[in-house]
Amino acid sequence: MTYKVEMKNITKIFGSLVANDDVTLQVKKGEIHALLGENGAGKSTLMSVLFGLYQPEQGEIFIDGKQVLIQNPNDANRLGIGMVHQHFKLVDTFTVLDNIILGAEETKNGIIQYDHAIKKLENLISMYKLHVDINAYIKDITVGQQQRVEILKMLYRDADILIFDEPTAVLTPQEIHELMNIMRGFAKEGKTIVVITHKLNEIKAVADVCTVLRRGKKIGTVDVKSTSIEQLAEMMVGREVLFSIDKPEVTRGEPIFEVSHLNVSGHAKHSVKDVSFTVHRGEILGIAGIDGNGQTELIHALTGLKPVLSGHVTIQGQDITHSNIRKKYQKGMSHIPEDRQKHGVVMDFDLQSNLILQNYYQPRFQKHAFLRFDVINEHAEELINRFDIRSERGAKTIVRQMSGGNQQKAILGREISREHEVLIAVQPTRGLDVGAIEYIHAQLISERNNQKAVLLISLELDEIMNLSDRILVMYEGEIVGELDPKKTTANELGLYMSGAKRG
Repeated sequence: MTYKVEMKNITKIFGSLVANDDVTLQVKKGEIHALLGENGAGKSTLMSVLFGLYQPEQGEIFIDGKQVLIQNPNDANRLGIGMVHQHFKLVDTFTVLDNIILGAEETKNGIIQYDHAIKKLENLISMYKLHVDINAYIKDITVGQQQRVEILKMLYRDADILIFDEPTAVLTPQEIHELMNIMRGFAKEGKTIVVITHKLNEIKAVADVCTVLRRGKKIGTVDVKSTSIEQLAEMMVGREVLFSIDKPEVTRGEPIFEVSHLNVSGHAKHSVKDVSFTVHRGEILGIAGIDGNGQTELIHALTGLKPVLSGHVTIQGQDITHSNIRKKYQKGMSHIPEDRQKHGVVMDFDLQSNLILQNYYQPRFQKHAFLRFDVINEHAEELINRFDIRSERGAKTIVRQMSGGNQQKAILGREISREHEVLIAVQPTRGLDVGAIEYIHAQLISERNNQKAVLLISLELDEIMNLSDRILVMYEGEIVGELDPKKTTANELGLYMSGAKRG
């Protein structure tokens, strides 16, 4: 049988890490083929080999039965292969149009011919219902629209093999639904799609076939319809995964974290308007909402990344509204940020340095202004073992070389192990696999059981519903509802999130 894409016995090695170990992948024309695995399993590496970003140590690639050599992304484009990366490759200060044609511009006497590009693009936008303003700047459009730009970029180059790397990691439930419809449309048209993901529900909803990788090796390829979510999870993690969260009843304690009539500037619906709430000991207060409704501005104001216009924030009765970031930490705040790479870690520092970012000045870690590297290393090894942080060179690994899931575990370990009373967790499992999600959820529940106050902000409805003791909904910068997760439904929550209901 001739496959649209066949990768045979691919091996890719980085230093002492075997990222792909003799992996064979076979994808038929017109099918949606999911590539499933934990963070660091080798999924993105395998697709980066297909897209020409990496050269394999061994193995062969066939397109339509013919062996090909793909030395760079331009070779891949010429073969009809396009890729939407997990972290979008867009130029913020360029328009949508300029980003789409970048590298594929038609010129005459050195001048870009926009007319033909605009016509082609408008046809693609209407054909695939990928509506986006082609004159808008990337920095001014939503993450969901940026993803459409990446898809249009592939289609503009006439790709018929489409690779999506973690395509739903930054999308709202509504945008995920739209994207899946778009993928089905592509498949019906005869395009071949490979989706890199670890979200089992989405695989069940959209994929025909699924290949599972674990620690660089291929575990197997299965028909999605006849394989249960539990079976997929076990293939992926190598053990049974618990999908139900064990959340014992806990007596709610005193109020610890209080926000009163908070106002924060931003663009219209991004601004925070008169927000008040209290988080008690022994509870997880969840804040739900569609991305871009003031959640980011709220968290930035609470954690010291953005100034407060008016209102008050207190921890255990002490006003921290205008305190600097270090003071907020010293008063008992811990923070798992929304963007782990921008605000959570220093990518080019090693792991042990990242694990003491807020504590390096304490007597334990320095003496006479000189860092005590033996103690820092010991501290790192303890957290690596306690929080199962996996990396190639342990405490000495540069964080940039770690998978997203392990970067997140490092941040979680650092924030939980510090002295704190309040844990603010923003999108704590964004982009993580089912094993890491299960682990991080257990840690958040443990914080609650240990009488800490947890403020959880998430776009994942299941996460909000399963973990929270109370749910607040934000819409256009305001709190529009307070709900009991035991008595509400995802549908009702969705109505509050879209502004259709208030209460």
